[in-house]
Amino acid sequence: PQVAVRGGVVLVPRVVVDESAVVEPAGFGCDGTVVITGGTGGLGSVVARHLVAEHGVRNLLLLSRRGARAEGAGELCAELEAAGTRVSAVACDVADRDAVLAALDGLSVSGVVHAAGALDDGVVGSLTPERVDTVFGPKVDAAVVLDEVVRGAGVPFVVFSSAAGVLGGAGQGNYAAANAFLDALVQRRRAAGLSGTSLAWGPWARVTGLTGTLDADEFSRIVRSGVSPLEDSEGLALFDHGLRAGTSLIFATRLNLPALRGRGASLPPIYRALVPA
Repeated sequence: PQVAVRGGVVLVPRVVVDESAVVEPAGFGCDGTVVITGGTGGLGSVVARHLVAEHGVRNLLLLSRRGARAEGAGELCAELEAAGTRVSAVACDVADRDAVLAALDGLSVSGVVHAAGALDDGVVGSLTPERVDTVFGPKVDAAVVLDEVVRGAGVPFVVFSSAAGVLGGAGQGNYAAANAFLDALVQRRRAAGLSGTSLAWGPWARVTGLTGTLDADEFSRIVRSGVSPLEDSEGLALFDHGLRAGTSLIFATRLNLPALRGRGASLPPIYRALVPA
């Protein structure tokens, strides 16, 4: 229902199957250190294991609010070290530039995965500046810091955005805006000749810090809307595809097209290229 007019051309946002040219990225590399924010959390830990097993990463820095004191962090680090990887789990406020610089001091960064995030859902009228900051801190402010301190043109820079930034989300004005910012930040990086990929995730089947608060009814509502949860293998395949794709934004979401067709007139216009009227 929204249009942009640029140079006399009317543009509308539409979800399409990604058929962009596949490019071969520089890769995360085995010599430098890959930094994962939210690295001890649900998706961060899944990606950490994947980078070690499939990408050959041998040095990892996992940044999170609690670092090595996070639940499961010790077991994760032990598992990755047993696979031959050097791992450090560090407590760090990734929205604090000085703290991030201190954590990266002396390291040669060969890749960034920004997976940190937080929720504080509520209707717009209830969103105080503090509630916006709760979400913007680990998402927006942290991304700005990482963008400033990791500027190598060949260094993979992956941010975990959300379908909420593409579709909007009931009660998620702060979260949707934060993720839309991540998408735009990656576009700006690419325009400057830097690497960047924004993965706008739909829900994952595994319980994470962000989805663990959903009850069965809320999860069922998401599924009925035409979005199915991603299994780990599907999500990691989309992660790898995003690294190789020649586009800045991947709507990394498993769609149930029959369910979308069944919505009839209530189908969001953004899906019209996939499900014609």
